[in-house]
Amino acid sequence: MITETLDTKGLNCPLPVLTAKKAMTDMASGERISVLSTVPGPYTNSEALCPPTGARPVGARDGTSAFHASAHNPR
Repeated sequence: MITETLDTKGLNCPLPVLTAKKAMTDMASGERISVLSTVPGPYTNSEALCPPTGARPVGARDGTSAFHASAHNPR
């Protein structure tokens, strides 16, 4: 279950990636976040962003109007 959705649509890089990284760093145990973006940064970087934060990528997809990436904190 997603506990937080970050709507970064309309923000230019690197803001969506930085917003996602901060949210992943602040995630509590068992939380899951979803990142929506109109730029591919969080989507293409989801696997690279997760390990340093302790989060695990759950999935990413290229939608018709937005990119979507999600991560889960297994701790």
